[in-house]
Amino acid sequence: MSTATDTQASAPDTKKSRTVIRPGDRIFSAAALSAGIFILAILAGVAFFLLLQSTDTIKASFDDPSQISGGRGFLPYVFPLIIGTLISAVISLIIATPFAIGIALFTTHMAPRKLAPVLGYTIDLLAAIPSVVYGLWGLALSSNLVGLYAWLAKYLGWIPIFAPDDDGAISQTGRTLLTASFVLSIMILPIITSLVREVFLQTPRLQEEAALALGATRWEMIRMAVLPFGTSGIVSAVMLGLGRALGETMAVAMVLSSGGLIVSLLLSGNQTIAAEIAHNFPEAAGLRLSELISIGLVLFAITLVVNMTARWIVARTTVKGK
Repeated sequence: MSTATDTQASAPDTKKSRTVIRPGDRIFSAAALSAGIFILAILAGVAFFLLLQSTDTIKASFDDPSQISGGRGFLPYVFPLIIGTLISAVISLIIATPFAIGIALFTTHMAPRKLAPVLGYTIDLLAAIPSVVYGLWGLALSSNLVGLYAWLAKYLGWIPIFAPDDDGAISQTGRTLLTASFVLSIMILPIITSLVREVFLQTPRLQEEAALALGATRWEMIRMAVLPFGTSGIVSAVMLGLGRALGETMAVAMVLSSGGLIVSLLLSGNQTIAAEIAHNFPEAAGLRLSELISIGLVLFAITLVVNMTARWIVARTTVKGK
């Protein structure tokens, strides 16, 4: 009798332990999966289109490299553009990241409660400004930077990136890669700041209060509790800003003039992939159009590698944090 009773009593418990999947959960799961597959399909479609349109350039590179712009093949043509793109993006990150982290820390842990939302909202508004406006501002800024560039060439000219030309002169228009980097740093500042601010706001309050209770100063609390907690988020924000800097077109195209790669950042002529496409695409046709699409494919690959690297860094940082 007791055995039968125990069996009957355990039957309801077994039914209760089973996971019941509701129709709404099934619909949401299917919709989320479909959205993910759709995004991957679009990404694959873009890659396939760029690769298909680049076949003429690939064939010309092997059959007759002199047909490619520059007359030396595709790699010598695209390599300076890759270097210019990476240099401008890295310089903009070096300038923007410290300011973004500082602003995020100030708005989340130091600013008065009434001032912090206003300051955060003002920073976010920078992301809504069109690229053309930044380009116009960069043009106005470039002429005002000539004096700074002259000072850099005079006192730091022994460094190749700040060296003048053979005649000891620098760009008199200020339309250099360094100016474009300044403009890019302002453009990516609100992106990095907003993401880092949200990460800092997620720091467990108990950890901050524990650090202060143990006698830590506010800076020590930030260094021991806030920054370690937000490391992965900072890396993600910086990589997202890097992606924006790599693909920015109009502002960079308006600031830079056409020309090949120059070691010095104080001379005109440096170019990026996006600016090269913007300058030449309207009048391109035939093989020249295929060339521009090919360098677009290169930029697509660079952006993909940057995002994959960011995910890998964030994953490693998260695991170490745990």
